[in-house]
Amino acid sequence: MKIAITGIGTVSAIGINSAETLESLLAERSGIGEMRILGSRHADLPVGEVAYSNEQLKAMAGVSAGEAMPRTSLLGLIAAREAITMSHGVCDAFINGTTVGGMDLTEQHWTDYAQGKATENIRLHEAGESTKVIARYLEQPFQFIATPSTACSSALNAIMLGANMLRTGQAKRVLAGGAESLSKFHLNGFNTLMILDHEPCRPFDANRHGLNLGEGAGYLVIESEEEAKARGAHILGYISGYANTCDAFHQTASSEDGEGAYLAMEGALQMAGLNASEIDYVNAHGTATPNNDMSESAALRRVFGEKMPSVSSTKAFTGHTTSASGGLEAAICVLAMQKSFVPANLHWTQTAEGLIVPSARTEHKQLRHILCNAFGFGGNESSLIISAEGSELSMAERLLAKRAYVIEQTDDADIQSYVSAGESRRMTLQTRRMVAAARRAMSESGVEHPDAIVCATQWGCMLQSMRYLQDMLESDEEQLKPTPFIQSTHNTIASQIAILTNNHHYNSTYSQGKQSVSCAIADIEMQMSLGLINNALVLEFDELVEAWDAVLSLIGDRTQAIAKATVYIKNN
Repeated sequence: MKIAITGIGTVSAIGINSAETLESLLAERSGIGEMRILGSRHADLPVGEVAYSNEQLKAMAGVSAGEAMPRTSLLGLIAAREAITMSHGVCDAFINGTTVGGMDLTEQHWTDYAQGKATENIRLHEAGESTKVIARYLEQPFQFIATPSTACSSALNAIMLGANMLRTGQAKRVLAGGAESLSKFHLNGFNTLMILDHEPCRPFDANRHGLNLGEGAGYLVIESEEEAKARGAHILGYISGYANTCDAFHQTASSEDGEGAYLAMEGALQMAGLNASEIDYVNAHGTATPNNDMSESAALRRVFGEKMPSVSSTKAFTGHTTSASGGLEAAICVLAMQKSFVPANLHWTQTAEGLIVPSARTEHKQLRHILCNAFGFGGNESSLIISAEGSELSMAERLLAKRAYVIEQTDDADIQSYVSAGESRRMTLQTRRMVAAARRAMSESGVEHPDAIVCATQWGCMLQSMRYLQDMLESDEEQLKPTPFIQSTHNTIASQIAILTNNHHYNSTYSQGKQSVSCAIADIEMQMSLGLINNALVLEFDELVEAWDAVLSLIGDRTQAIAKATVYIKNN
């Protein structure tokens, strides 16, 4: 099968659609500037905001002014609709990467929630619910909806899952990518990590000081080449290779040698059947933090040696759109291929030892193969290759036969048998429970180094999220500690287990409400069918947060605390 791209949709600080995005890229016009919409007290931090209020976005999207809708969903709806319109096709699967979800509404209504008010909005906090809102307005016959939540690699992982759905016959046409809005929560979180720049960011520059946060959405419509040609669709490019790995090094920092990034790029090249020398352009993750740019440079040198292709980071245009970045930047790669240019790496002026030298100005040249990187917290590393001509990728029917070893962690006293005292001090109780369950399941199944680690959760690491949110609101965004933020991402547990076991293999997390587990299982079944993995550790978790659960109880939807690990083994 050749996987064709027949539609793209983009929303970001440089444009509300792909035409505006292309114009800004060619004009080398950044969208990073003064904060106008978010309303944080840290207005001195430049951001890549979409230059429209929620009311204006609702009008554009055809949403009633009185309807409560996360800004993430508004951005996603506009970009998704553009992709579907461009494709002229009907999609039967929607995969949307996000982490923030409806956090902007939760920030506004937290006091009401605490007093048992505004309960009609509480479900919108969930990452998967923001996906459902977009899906409802798109009015497509979606048979499958999923929300990968792996921090800044979420959208690229969504596209990979979509490709596997096509290859296993689980979908005919897939809308995949991601959306993320700015929120005070993650602005303050990144600020506590001291990785935000007070000036426009400078990826790969010797004098870089950090990233600028942005917001936006980006999607691809993908389908088989055969299907696209049969209906006369215009093919914009092809997905020819992809891979996800884990750096297994640190929750927020990248390894010095960029091991996870190196493995992801090598895996994508191997799937595409390409030599490194055939890549014409790399759209780098390129956040402009000292750590990321040095680590990614090391990984790029390991892959390409002295024959480095053109490299640039478009985050100097849009800001770092976090979970949406992989989808937005993949769409930018399609535009670059269509118009034969390499986007400029804005604001770069000076190199330093160990750093690659990016394309500081726009280059006009034919692009046959583009490598797009997206790396997330926990070392979740993803690489995607977009090509002008398709590569034949294997097909298989979805696997249903597998063996399972199930462990439910109900006895906290048993944790000390699997988690050392030193490890425990650096973990939340929920993480300790999950690590214990995972280690016990791996030991009893005999699979001590699984080919995939996949989590399923409705609400994510809620205790840490709510602790950080309450501290942020009560302190008026001042004197916050980074630890709760670091431990708040949905993929904290999957990455923590990878780090503890030095597991560099596939790593993902799904947050799709009550369907989260089925999404995780569908993912590993498709990968088993395609011969990508032979076994997988699937983890289910949610934790009880009393203040949150009290509000949920008013609408009859209480949280069920769970800590469960299952090792699935492919039957021969």
